[in-house]
Amino acid sequence: MIFGFSFKQKMKIAAFLFFIMCSTMLIRMLEDKSIKNMSNAFVSMYHDRLIPATDLFFLAENVYAKRYLLEEALNPERTVEISFIELKKKLGSYNKNIDSLVHKYEGTFLIKKEKSQLADLKTKLRDGILIENNIITMAEIHTLAEGRHLFEASGKTAYNNISEKLSELSRIQTDAGEELIRESESIVSGSKLYSTAQVCLAIFIGIMIVNLVLTSKVANIKNDRFNLN
Repeated sequence: MIFGFSFKQKMKIAAFLFFIMCSTMLIRMLEDKSIKNMSNAFVSMYHDRLIPATDLFFLAENVYAKRYLLEEALNPERTVEISFIELKKKLGSYNKNIDSLVHKYEGTFLIKKEKSQLADLKTKLRDGILIENNIITMAEIHTLAEGRHLFEASGKTAYNNISEKLSELSRIQTDAGEELIRESESIVSGSKLYSTAQVCLAIFIGIMIVNLVLTSKVANIKNDRFNLN
């Protein structure tokens, strides 16, 4: 009878330890996954949102610089003779910068709406270059006044369309960034839950150990009384 009681106790302890081992491994796996997801969220925040937002800012600066350069070249009150060769060279330099920034932007993670807006932006940029060339051709072959008229009629609209697309992409960056923040907060909440589970498991282990110790003492007292009888 005593042997049977001892064997049952050992089986309970073995099952209890196995349960603890499985629970600890599961919590550890969930924690590792949570940490990995949090790390990916922060990396994505930096590479796919913060850097692209900065690139959009520089892209907008280059577009504005082109507009200002062309507008100043067509200014009827300018006293310095305009060099169309130099103008084309400077515009080409800005276009090269813009192409580089757009290509860099395409290399980041893009959501569906972002892909659509970026495709529209690229179309607007190409249209803008064609209009710029037409304006320069009109001013160079004919008169500055005609070039200025074409700029007022088509050039400003083209630049405004590009600016609108850049603003829309910037808003997408903000919305996507807020989504990543919410995702990070959810991951943090999950980590807190895992920590709470570990604390509860530790308390449960403590209670079970105390219970086993008390049970062992009771069994020893009964055995002593049995031997005395």
